[in-house]
Formats: sequence, C-alpha cells, structure tokens
Amino acid sequence: MASEISTPQSAPAPPRAPAPPRVLTVAGSDSGGGAGIQADLKTMLALGVHGMSVLTAVTAQNSRGVQGAWPLPAEAVRAQFRSVVDDIGVQAVKTGMLASAELVETVAGLLTGVGAPVVVDPVGVSKHGDALLAATALDAVRTKLLPTATVATPNLDEVAQLTGVRVAAEDDLRRAADAVLGYGPGWALIKGGHLDGDAVDLLTDGAEEHWLRSARLDNRHTHGTGCTLASAIASELAKGRTVPAAVAAAKEYVTGAIAAGFPLGEGIGPVDHGWRTR
Repeated sequence: MASEISTPQSAPAPPRAPAPPRVLTVAGSDSGGGAGIQADLKTMLALGVHGMSVLTAVTAQNSRGVQGAWPLPAEAVRAQFRSVVDDIGVQAVKTGMLASAELVETVAGLLTGVGAPVVVDPVGVSKHGDALLAATALDAVRTKLLPTATVATPNLDEVAQLTGVRVAAEDDLRRAADAVLGYGPGWALIKGGHLDGDAVDLLTDGAEEHWLRSARLDNRHTHGTGCTLASAIASELAKGRTVPAAVAAAKEYVTGAIAAGFPLGEGIGPVDHGWRTR
C-alpha cells in the first residue's frame, strides 16, 4: 500500500549574516595539526573570525619533532597573498614560519602598505628545538619584517637569536623589549614562558607597559602555543580592539588552551584550541 509523508513547510530563510572579520595567516604547515597554519586557522575559528592562509612551507612534523621542511617558491607565496588580499581583503595579518631570507623579504614587501594590523611571530625554532628559519634570514627579519609589525611576539630564544639579549629573570624583559623595539615594530610582546615562576609576558611600545601574568600550568602538552597566541592577537585586532586589549584577550584564550592541552602521539601534545566548547 502506498502512503504519503507530509513535510512541514519550509520556514523563510533568516537574513544573511554579514561576513565576520577576516584574518590572514602567512605561515608553514604542521602535518601533526598542533602548530603552524593548522593552529592558526583553529584559533581564528574559535575566536569568531574568518581565517585565510598563505602557505610558506610544508613540514613533516609530529609530537616528537620536525622530520623535514620544504619551503615554497617565493612566487607561490606572492600569488597566494595577492589572490586573497586583492579580492577578499583582510582586517589583520599574522606571520609565522618564513624559512628563508627570500621568503622573509617577499612577505615583508607584501605587507608594506597592506593597511591592516600585522602580528609578526618571528619563528626561529620549533617546540622541539628544530630550526625553522635559516641563519641567513635573521638580518632580513630584523631589517625588513619587524618594521612592518604592529606587534612582534618573540619568545626568549627568538629574542636572543635576533638581538643577542639573553633573559634570565623577569627584570631582563624590559631590556629585551627595548632591543626588539629597536628594529621598528610598533609594540613588542616579550613572552617569558621559559622563565621560572609565573608565566609573565611584557607588552610595551616603549612608552607604556602592560605586564600579563598567569599561574604556571602543570601540563607538558603545549605544542603550538606561540602560533596560537599570535593568531589570537591578530583575531582580536581584526575585531577592532586596541593592542593592549587584544593581547590581554589572547593571553586569556591561550592560557585556557594550555590548561586543556592533551597528549597526542609519543611526545609533546598540542594545546586545545576548542577548549571553550568542550
């Protein structure tokens, strides 16, 4: 016997929401999904912005380290950037792994005049100590890339690599910030996570200081922390926050992500980018 199934009348479609703020990450891929482009896009989704990407390098990477890295040609990076920026536009840009002097110079040239806040995470080494930036690229980072930055976010190893300043205690953070600001970024966020005691960071533009402090968390699964923080700052800047407000909101987000970091593979697991939805 045939039967008929009635279906409810379709409701009118709701008004289309406006596009969310747009944030572009220019960085390398982490095949393990904990850092790099993958961490950036997860962070942007979690913070309510539209993430877009320019891939600069491919890595073979897991919880134990980086087994290989292959930079993309400069023309591929340039084409990706122009494709996104010229059509879709951006409200903030974040840079991560740039690998070579040629890519640093290419990206720095693209960022000049982009008309949006730029967060530069001067990635030098991975969480496991693997080199992600050629030594020959350091001068290009100092003289070409850092001057484009609204905010630069080096950790203590990257501060030493770029400036020669070694931070052994919290009192050294001002000296490190002054050295980084000497290369031209608007603000320097010196991340003191490698120091003993509380996790304390210093944000300064040379005139005002903001100290961001949180209790140190007993969790070794912190892969992707730097990428996540820089992407969170860019996301908050794209929403129109001031630099101090954006950094404070990003610090709160990444602290929660570290607390929820989980084991993955045999080594260091990632932070949990979706911790607010768990």
